[in-house]
Amino acid sequence: MSDPFTLRRLAPALALLTATFTAAPALAESGGRAIVIPGRPGVPIIINGRDASYAMIEGDWGLERGTHVQPTIYGSRRVVYPEVGHYYPGSNRLPGYGRLEIEPPPDRKLPKPAESFHQSWEVESRPPQPAPPSPMIEPQVLIAPPFDEPPRPGPRPYR
Repeated sequence: MSDPFTLRRLAPALALLTATFTAAPALAESGGRAIVIPGRPGVPIIINGRDASYAMIEGDWGLERGTHVQPTIYGSRRVVYPEVGHYYPGSNRLPGYGRLEIEPPPDRKLPKPAESFHQSWEVESRPPQPAPPSPMIEPQVLIAPPFDEPPRPGPRPYR
């Protein structure tokens, strides 16, 4: 088994075998039949009004398909939805329709009129404030050499 010729033939065969076993589950999942197993116990999987939990489904369907084909479901049962009534928690009775308004008689005693009330607001800008006086700071005096002196010998500055 230590022959180099045998190892050269064994390496591609092993690579082909690995690729086959890696790609086989992906090819098996791309259509055909599938068994539906719920992700949470007690929560049914409803497809087209049928409980498809632990049933076999056949057909091309799901997000991976470009066309819609109705799946065939084997071993499912129809879901019967319960009759839902109305629930009113306060009194368990159906509330009245609209608002309950009582029209007072026209010859009733009227309340005294309310006192007058008026309120207004105004907005103005404040007048500009004078700038605070700045202290007089004397500038520093630098004495520069005169320009008419001949340049000193030495290296020239980099330009």
